[in-house]
Amino acid sequence: MSANLSLFEAKFEVEALKAQIKHHDKKYYEDNAPSISDAEYDQLRKRLEQLEQQFPELVTSDSPTQKVGGKAQEKFGKVKHKKPMLSLSNAFDFEDVKNFIQKANRYIGEDEEKEIELFCEPKIDGLSFSARYENGVLVQAATRGDGEEGEDVTQNVTTIKSLPKKLTGDFPEILEIRGEIYLSHKEFERINQERQNAGEDLFANPRNAASGSLRQLDVSITESRNLEYFAYGWGEVSELKWSSQSEAFEKFNKYGFVVNNRTKTCKNLNEVENYYNGLYEARPNLNYDIDGLVYKVNSLQMQERLGFISRSPRWAIAHKFPAEQAKTIIKDITIQVGRTGSLTPVAELEPINIGGVIVKRATLHNKDEIDRKDIRV
Repeated sequence: MSANLSLFEAKFEVEALKAQIKHHDKKYYEDNAPSISDAEYDQLRKRLEQLEQQFPELVTSDSPTQKVGGKAQEKFGKVKHKKPMLSLSNAFDFEDVKNFIQKANRYIGEDEEKEIELFCEPKIDGLSFSARYENGVLVQAATRGDGEEGEDVTQNVTTIKSLPKKLTGDFPEILEIRGEIYLSHKEFERINQERQNAGEDLFANPRNAASGSLRQLDVSITESRNLEYFAYGWGEVSELKWSSQSEAFEKFNKYGFVVNNRTKTCKNLNEVENYYNGLYEARPNLNYDIDGLVYKVNSLQMQERLGFISRSPRWAIAHKFPAEQAKTIIKDITIQVGRTGSLTPVAELEPINIGGVIVKRATLHNKDEIDRKDIRV
């Protein structure tokens, strides 16, 4: 824990965490080749956030906690987002969700225990994008990039068959729709089978495959991959024609966008918990990957009052599913020497695929757990 850390020790750990996170951001966002699981990455970020909260003097503008995603790749033109595409704070259990609601109430001067109506939706494990429409016609599409600037992928996005090129209904003059591009499990298997037949490296998971497919300079390759998407939000809009998240989804559907049909408006935490449990059970049977749920304050008026913190809105939170688990064999235990001379046992594993990442090593840093589980070769 960080309770007994000196400022010097904290600074040393913060710099190490920053370097690790930046390395993994590049692997994930730019190379489409993550080397650690989402759960391990979340723990690195959580630790950095804890240290920066305890030692605010260590927060710098280049910290990963102050930024979103990765930078735009040079092979595509760049697009400056009219409104930043932010990421969400994370909840890992229902206590975190309860704290989120209490903080929102405190911020707007309400009783902490007051219920807030939340719009709940699956958190698609794909690639965030925005698509700009002017007078109902698609004119530009971009990746999220670092949240401020993304890649111009207009041509590639127009190959997504279910994305409207022209809107229907009573749409705003300017509408920047935001959503998540993904590959269905069926399509992912088909693509990997083709790659295997051609002697090419296989994609680790559907998310990497979707990202790699969208970022093709040869648009015909993108078109052959049958990408899909769900619309979930908006950026710049000339005129808001909805007053809540749930109403926005109804409007998006009328305009011609695909929205997820597993969303739900929940009036209290019990309903949220039931929704979470139901979707967690349904997860293995879905034809796309989800890594959790997203809860948004349903009222736009309340969202406006809550506003934003550095890299995320106060009115939304991502509730991550527990880390995936799998069994493998410990082939050996070695000792890792840290930069400060600290010694950490490391389990050398029979390689195993967890969430699309091949895991070969695991640190054994908790002595009580090592004893309790009798961990040995």
